[in-house]
Amino acid sequence: MDIVAVIVIAAVAAIFVVILFHHAIRIKFERQFQGWCNEKIEEWEAETEQARKAAISQSRAVLGGKFTEQMVPYFPDFRYDPTEARFIGSPVDMIVFPGLSHGDPEEIVILEVKTGPSSQLTAAQKKIRQLIEEGMVRWDEIHRISEAEVEGEDEQVG
Repeated sequence: MDIVAVIVIAAVAAIFVVILFHHAIRIKFERQFQGWCNEKIEEWEAETEQARKAAISQSRAVLGGKFTEQMVPYFPDFRYDPTEARFIGSPVDMIVFPGLSHGDPEEIVILEVKTGPSSQLTAAQKKIRQLIEEGMVRWDEIHRISEAEVEGEDEQVG
């Protein structure tokens, strides 16, 4: 065999080894990447399931709280006559007019119902409480004239 043939065979063998080595490394890293992907997918699915359960739990707590807010006048420990309570919902839960059922309201009570161990007033509720405590409450009226009354005035003027 001559030297050129040996060089060609060596070159082909070297190329074959490089291709084989490249293929082996590629398979190794693809398997590692696929394993990493599967691990991340499992983590994501677990986190998604945990978030879903937390959202459902939170939703139930909120709905339970809203239900309680409306039903509290009918609980045995409610200090007022339930017929004198008016549910508002936001920014406070209700207004109670003690004495209204007898035709003689004695006071006006702004009532906020909190459920759960960590319930706190919102910033707006704290501000409303402060305004009430500072006496920043007033009465206002709006008088609207109906269309029939306006037409009657036009006929009297004309």
